[in-house]
Amino acid sequence: VQDVATRQSHGSRGGGTSHWQWKEKILEILAEIQAPLSLFMLRLCHWALLKLLNRLFLSVQLHQGQLEMVLRAARTPNVPLVFLSTHKSQLDGLLLSFVLFSQGLGVPRVTVGSQTCSPWLRALLARLGAIFLPSGMEQVRSDQDEGLLGAVLTTYVEEVLRSRQPLLIFLEEPHIALHLSGPAQQWLAMVYRAMRDGAVSDVLLVPVGIAYDVIP
Repeated sequence: VQDVATRQSHGSRGGGTSHWQWKEKILEILAEIQAPLSLFMLRLCHWALLKLLNRLFLSVQLHQGQLEMVLRAARTPNVPLVFLSTHKSQLDGLLLSFVLFSQGLGVPRVTVGSQTCSPWLRALLARLGAIFLPSGMEQVRSDQDEGLLGAVLTTYVEEVLRSRQPLLIFLEEPHIALHLSGPAQQWLAMVYRAMRDGAVSDVLLVPVGIAYDVIP
């Protein structure tokens, strides 16, 4: 991040941007990506989610074989977990986060795709573990210089993996099945880059998913 900020500062005309101005820009980008987790909000929303599930569905069933596979993967020492999932409903992120949290796997950082969120909903989801691509990032092609946005996002993903926080990436958008979405490509590229650059030596890719008799 410092290298990119220094390069852009030297390449700009005029007096350039001060150290504190760069720091403010970086913190603004980071605030767009994530927010600190709120344990109170997590417990409150999980309680509310249980009430919602009882009203919305006749039953919720866990596949014990898949669950055992996930728990076995979580016991692998010093290797971060990246969960990969299809995306059937807007409830998927909350449901998968709830299941993983209830099984003692911690609160996953859940990628949110290109769907628009109101500011209050975005703030709430961020407190529950959601992470977002910073504005303007989705228009950047992989072969372009991503600048400060890409540097901050890349460093953030590296820190998530290095600290062994579970990361949940949705591979598609709801109602667009069997098509790798643009945001998913960018998140996967960040994970690949973290391994390529040596931030982490290995990553466990674990498939997870939800099936509905009727999609809500």
